[in-house]
Amino acid sequence: MRVQWVDDPRRIDADSWNALLATQATPTPFIRHAYLAALHDSGSAVPGTGWAPRFLLLWDGAELAAACPLYVKAHSYGEYVFDWAWANAYAEHGLRYYPKALVAVPFTPVPGSRLLARDAATRAALVRALVDWCEAQGLSSLHVLYGDAADHAACEAAGLMQRQQVQFHWKNRHPAEARPFTSFDDFLASLSQDKRKKIRQERRKVAEAGVRFRWARGADIAPADWAFFYRCYERTYLEHGNAPYLTPAFFDAMARDMADAWVLFIAERGGMPIASSLIAVGADSAGAGGAMGADFSRLPPLLQGMARPRAGVGAAEAANEQHEAPATGAGTPPPAPPALAAAPAAPIAYGRYWGALERVDCLHFEACYYQPIDWCIRHGVARFEGGAQGEHKMARALMPVPTASHHWLAHPAFADAVGRFLAREAEGIDGYMEHLENRSPFRR
Repeated sequence: MRVQWVDDPRRIDADSWNALLATQATPTPFIRHAYLAALHDSGSAVPGTGWAPRFLLLWDGAELAAACPLYVKAHSYGEYVFDWAWANAYAEHGLRYYPKALVAVPFTPVPGSRLLARDAATRAALVRALVDWCEAQGLSSLHVLYGDAADHAACEAAGLMQRQQVQFHWKNRHPAEARPFTSFDDFLASLSQDKRKKIRQERRKVAEAGVRFRWARGADIAPADWAFFYRCYERTYLEHGNAPYLTPAFFDAMARDMADAWVLFIAERGGMPIASSLIAVGADSAGAGGAMGADFSRLPPLLQGMARPRAGVGAAEAANEQHEAPATGAGTPPPAPPALAAAPAAPIAYGRYWGALERVDCLHFEACYYQPIDWCIRHGVARFEGGAQGEHKMARALMPVPTASHHWLAHPAFADAVGRFLAREAEGIDGYMEHLENRSPFRR
């Protein structure tokens, strides 16, 4: 099998990459060739920002048998699996932690396939090639972040150490009746009285402040809306004293090359936009990702429009014309979406970015949780992944979900110390998960 290292994702054949991605158990929009190329083309994830691409490809003749997005990192920013303490410990002992190797999607803590491979044996070969290369390059460590179950199995078989974390995801599934929700009110009715009352109060505050929302998907997101979104996104980072990770050119590429993957919510007051949130959508073929190349013909018409790539589809033909929704979520609910169990590629939504130019009490909750959840219910989306951190999400029925990363350290003594630390941390995570499960927001 031929090994190829690529320092620019644009040099990788997009069709070969995406064809391999289509065969994975949990593909997401963030591992598409266009997404990774946009990170590079836009200057967002490049050597100058501390992300040096070294994508690994294994070829079996003319067939791309395995591949992964590998970066050599000069820091630990934009990863969301925190190893700063490890780097500090290395420095205290006169050792160099950076550069390190990272298999991940930059700035994207979304679980899914990372080690793309045609089968388990080829995935194992991919992991061996990664470790061998790190050793040959004298790198301190290798980190595989937010992989799926197949990735976990390959990494553990190769001796990498597992680290556990917790995220919060909302599921479009009535906990007592095992069916999709039919409306936002139906969702609220599944919650305990105090949680239901709190959400209604928060939504009322936003509505009484004169805020209304509209949403657009894909080609219907106007250039002016993309530009306004970036102002909001940039403001969020600047308010915390940081420059934004992603450049305007990245979102220009998303609008041009991956418009089908995005839904934008814009909050308006007095006819003027004041805030926005952006979520991604992918069709899920196996319970946790965005399927590429799935058989969309077996989906109900609404889900076909959600899942099918939209290249070349005009705005008038699209199934996602702009809509306006009151902050209260009021109005006649649409018919119940089709049972998700019957759809082989139910959509999955991913909360990504938000920002506001004006301060309105509870606007963050409305823009980042309630509007997306309402939209997901109306469009038969199976799950909304709210991302890393934030116990406050549980009050909005985003429930704890374990995630994992895997790590190899070249230094034997540090590997042993980190291994003991991870074992203790895993016990704490187990207890934390149990504690969170006992705080369910749903009616008992």
